Amino acid sequence: MDQPSGRSFMQVLCEKYSPENFPYRRGPGMGVHVPATPQGSPMKDRLNLPSILVLNSCGITCAGDEKEIAAFCAHVSELDLSDNKLEDWHEVSKIVSNVPQLEFLNLSSNPLNLSVLERTYAGSFSGVRKLVLNNSKASWETVHMILQELPDLEELFLCLNDYETVSCPSVCCHSLKLLHITDNNLQDWTEIRKLGVMFPSLDTLVLANNHLSAIEEPDDSLARLFPNLRSISLHKSGLHSWEDIDKLNSFPKLEEVRLLGIPLLQPYSTEERRKLVVARLPSVSKLNGSVVTDGEREDSERFFIRYYVDVPQEDVPFRYHELITKYGKLAPLAEVDLRPQSSAKVEVHFNGQVEEMSIRLDQTVAELKKHLKTLVQLPPSNMLLYYLDHEAPFGPEEMKYSSRALHSFGIRDGDKIFVESKTK
Repeated sequence: MDQPSGRSFMQVLCEKYSPENFPYRRGPGMGVHVPATPQGSPMKDRLNLPSILVLNSCGITCAGDEKEIAAFCAHVSELDLSDNKLEDWHEVSKIVSNVPQLEFLNLSSNPLNLSVLERTYAGSFSGVRKLVLNNSKASWETVHMILQELPDLEELFLCLNDYETVSCPSVCCHSLKLLHITDNNLQDWTEIRKLGVMFPSLDTLVLANNHLSAIEEPDDSLARLFPNLRSISLHKSGLHSWEDIDKLNSFPKLEEVRLLGIPLLQPYSTEERRKLVVARLPSVSKLNGSVVTDGEREDSERFFIRYYVDVPQEDVPFRYHELITKYGKLAPLAEVDLRPQSSAKVEVHFNGQVEEMSIRLDQTVAELKKHLKTLVQLPPSNMLLYYLDHEAPFGPEEMKYSSRALHSFGIRDGDKIFVESKTK
């Protein structure tokens, strides 16, 4: 370890949280009392420490004076030491062992794989509930050592550690509720299932940006492996089969799923992706971060039935038959052309005569008058036009504005237009 070029935890702490850089008051609730015990210090009265210390990217290589750490950090509950140069677990334990209230510790992007974590050092982490070891390249042996010494650990982050396999410890960790293990190289389900064995109380499992290609496990075994799993992220995994999606129904408490960016869904439209997944996962109440309402679920399930209605029976998924039992067989939706009509056949009434003709609906009232000039033998300036909707109960409507487009009247086939002379 290159001590001359490194900086100690206490050195960085004194620099960052001096009154010049971190005033005692920075707004309501930001002032923090630094307790007067246990040890005194000539620097103590001029440091204003919050309970959340952020000391990332500060070049820290070692702890510094442990008595000073104990004097200043007795009230600290969260500590971010990410992206420093800590490579010795002993130095980390010197810091942590003197922060008795510590519950959150971030050691991401420190080269801690360069040293071995001994049990005596791991014991100093015992009160931590949330631990972040992203991009630390921590070995599974190190992780197991920490797990044995952290009886209350609830959240663990092991992202970007180049894991290709998972190693199981001899003893399970029953306290862990959330595991982030994204951006690794976990491809086989045999490795993922080990996480269920290790963490039987797991509530949230984030597997995004791994290369998992399939969920190869019997349904009853899945339920036993992850009995408490409520949320799973398979974002940008390698899943390519609908059977893998159906497998998710085997997790008895699963409510939330993330499935964006998987090969299986690439050929489908955005609407098809969501509806087909919602229809296959009846117990999931949140998909890709959006709540699934009762109305959306029914729409999706009806869409699912119609989507597979013409598929050969041997290729129809089991979920189709379940939904047929629920809704019955549904007729295909009628195709409705919502484009506006471009023309209409109307009756033109004038001087006791009736002439049926087709008129363009994109023209104006003034243009229609010019078009009718020859037929009714009146100059446009002397015409009065009235429009009668054949279903309207209110009688004819005068077409008094020359610049108004005909389609704005809602003219349809069978309607009537009456032409009268202003001088009549």
